Amino acid sequence: MPVKWGILSTARINGLFLAGARQSPDVEIVAVASRDASRAESYAREQGIERAHGSYEALLDDPDVEVVYISVPNSMHVEWTVRALEAGKHVLCEKPLSRRTEDVERAFDTAERHERLLMEAFMYRHNPQTRRLEELIRSGAVGRLHLVRASFSFAAAQPANIRLSAELDGGALMDVGSYCVNGARLIAGEPVRVSAEQVIGGDGVDVVFAATMLCPNEVVAHFDAGLALATRDELEVVGEDGALFLDDPWHCRVPVIELRRDQGVERIELPVADSYRLEAENMSAAVRGQATPLLGRADALGQARAIEALYEAADSGQTVTVGRP
Repeated sequence: MPVKWGILSTARINGLFLAGARQSPDVEIVAVASRDASRAESYAREQGIERAHGSYEALLDDPDVEVVYISVPNSMHVEWTVRALEAGKHVLCEKPLSRRTEDVERAFDTAERHERLLMEAFMYRHNPQTRRLEELIRSGAVGRLHLVRASFSFAAAQPANIRLSAELDGGALMDVGSYCVNGARLIAGEPVRVSAEQVIGGDGVDVVFAATMLCPNEVVAHFDAGLALATRDELEVVGEDGALFLDDPWHCRVPVIELRRDQGVERIELPVADSYRLEAENMSAAVRGQATPLLGRADALGQARAIEALYEAADSGQTVTVGRP
């Protein structure tokens, strides 16, 4: 029996999530909500969703909805995550859950108190390309790890873009930069200390963000992210014996890993897979007690601690020690 999902908001990102979720026999999208009833009805018709709710509260009151996918702006993530959990719903919340560690703690405390599941939606983590990258590193394909390099950027040209809004917790680090941080943490572990620089634009957000993070075993991770840069997305893992390079690490549309050694380059091609489908299937299986959510409390807290420290470093111009559990 498929798990029944409700979509909280009519955000643009929904299109990618819906396209993936509809491929799965284990996922059924039954409802969508907007704070504007006519918008909800129009969106439901366009997307072929069974019912529309004219408020977020109405979606949370819908007895058929088992899991809520939350895609509201960043500043609203924790509020509606908590409200959904308190309403008895499981939650998949778009990344980043929050830039504040205490908010992430509160959200997961609520999930545990109500015996509901909560997962932060880093869809690329579910893709076979990411899984293969982890396997290659563990198997010693590049030898002892020393360096991680990541980038993700594009130009957000429209002033009304919510990514450029400080009030909505926008900014390069919170948007594309969160992938770079998450990828570095996945590969190198939780950062010990960080330093960072930022360029401010929009209505007071970072539109360019660059940072260096020292991770366990003296692995250095550095990344840059931007909302005012040319389109770029790369991930490189460098060890003593070689390097692993991904030209499409976050979208995973063309899943290829290059293993670069002195002897030459080996292309490791992976099957194309929809990350959003895999994410929705993992959550649905967890709801049915058939799997464990790939991303849980520890990962979300590590992400928030890193982001919090990175902003502190950029604002102060000082190297910052990352808070520990």
